Amino acid sequence: MPRYLIRRLGQALLVVAGVVVLTFVIMRVVPGDPAVAFAGPKATPEQLAAARERFGLDDSLPVQLWNYARDLVTGDWGTSLRTRQPVRDDLFQAFPASLELVGAALLLAILVGIPIGVLAARYKAKFPDFGVRITSMLAVSVPVFWLALTLQTVFAGHLDWFPVAGEYDRALDTTSPLTLWTNITVVDAFITGNWPIFTSTLEHLVLPTLVVAAYPMGVIAQMTRAALIEEAGQDHTRLERALGFGETSILTRFSLRPALSPVLSLIALVFAYAIVNGFLVESVFNWPGLGRYAVQSISHSDTPAIAGVTLLVAVMYVLANLVVDVLQGVVDPRARTR
Repeated sequence: MPRYLIRRLGQALLVVAGVVVLTFVIMRVVPGDPAVAFAGPKATPEQLAAARERFGLDDSLPVQLWNYARDLVTGDWGTSLRTRQPVRDDLFQAFPASLELVGAALLLAILVGIPIGVLAARYKAKFPDFGVRITSMLAVSVPVFWLALTLQTVFAGHLDWFPVAGEYDRALDTTSPLTLWTNITVVDAFITGNWPIFTSTLEHLVLPTLVVAAYPMGVIAQMTRAALIEEAGQDHTRLERALGFGETSILTRFSLRPALSPVLSLIALVFAYAIVNGFLVESVFNWPGLGRYAVQSISHSDTPAIAGVTLLVAVMYVLANLVVDVLQGVVDPRARTR
């Protein structure tokens, strides 16, 4: 297990290094001069020269890459051309809201997707199986923006069951101010006992969480079903049937654990997909996360901020894969030899 962990950690570091080089290249090939964007179109030559010196644009490309990587390691992710604030601080403010939304969506997708996948495998080629397969196919196929607008129209507009947009009712900032610890609103409200903001956040989370969770839920259900059906043809399954175990017991006690290995790999992939989907969902629901920050940065050609968002999402994806690899090694010892 230690060798397995070291090997996976080394691979993760190589991927992160590749992402750093890629984001540096993106910053250099995007049209426009960062010095002009920072100093303004009416800047004097002296102001432009000061801006170029500040961003190190007059150095050679290898020197710029080295300085960029060194600054990233030391926590300096550059300065936003739009907000004039450190990109790291902007991301620290925006990322927790995205993590709140994506985390809730993935939790829902796992808690629902795996059980209905087990149900479909248990009743293969029967009505429950057909129902799960059709539902999961619709969840995977439906466009995210269409689902978001439909849920807004039905459940927020016509039925008035849930709020239409936002993270929580901002009027509560006056009556029930929130003390921040993690910057994740629902977590901070829970640990500080701020129940008005906690319940308001849960109400605002329902619709966007359902939208983001739709695709991961469908894919996880399909993968769980396929993995369990494959396990049903293994020698150990035939032995368990011969020993008199029922089909449900075989699925849950013996087949589910080895079948979870490919499902865990899939979760890392859908995590990245959920973050990207979350960008669009955040725009529809006016959710104050990375999506809104990225859209504003793109509209202002804020290259350091765009690179910061790209790097953060890539690092989160690498970390998710690393966590999944560790869990695979725990759940299925055979994965340690791959």
